[in-house]
Amino acid sequence: MSRVLIAGESWISQSTHIKGVDSFTTSAYVTGVEPLRRALEGRGHEVTHLPAHLVPAQFPGDAEALARYDVVILSDIGANSLQLSPEVFERGTPGTDRIDALRGWVGDGGGLLMVGGYLSFTGFEGKAAYRNTALHEVLPVELLPEDDRVELPAGGRPSAIGTGHPALGGVTGEWPPLLGYNRVRPRPGTEVLATLGGDPLVAVAEYGAGRSAVFTSDCSPHWAPAAFCEQWDGYARVFGGLVEWLSR
Repeated sequence: MSRVLIAGESWISQSTHIKGVDSFTTSAYVTGVEPLRRALEGRGHEVTHLPAHLVPAQFPGDAEALARYDVVILSDIGANSLQLSPEVFERGTPGTDRIDALRGWVGDGGGLLMVGGYLSFTGFEGKAAYRNTALHEVLPVELLPEDDRVELPAGGRPSAIGTGHPALGGVTGEWPPLLGYNRVRPRPGTEVLATLGGDPLVAVAEYGAGRSAVFTSDCSPHWAPAAFCEQWDGYARVFGGLVEWLSR
């Protein structure tokens, strides 16, 4: 059993309703973590979810706090949310460099997985911005300097090329289509285990005494349709395999 922290995979949506001369707004809190949480808990892992709005104040800030986990998953949560704690952003006082702490923790033996989305890797309009941080060197891939999203509205089918690697959890057969991903480039020494559109979808590498991995598409809608994240039995194998490889 591994202790897994998933940071991100939640959002707040606000809609404006206009009816003639009158208008009003409604808000909704939404989470996308459930398919991933169910998949990992179903394989016996202990999962803690830190929603996106709590990341700035509560993401682990040092090696002692990170030591409560074996694997950290960053999913659809930008670098600003990790870097800008309330004391730094709101009060202008020095705080903890949590991205540097995360880099050190992985180098000392931790496991890091980044999952794709509009606020992963470089992200929508470059707003995820991990290329400009110390975490970039930890990832098994090079990030693009510009908006890295590749939208596949008609669907694109992944190609698994490293099916014998334990990080894919023994998955076999054809994968369901995905609707998009973040384009990245593999580093020398990186093992690319699956591709989408000719680009890395699943890639893994060693970093110091630790390990890092990426899944460059989504773990939930919209890029991951229900056929991928709810109905395909390979979903739990892939993400379970990744977590188990990362935690050794």
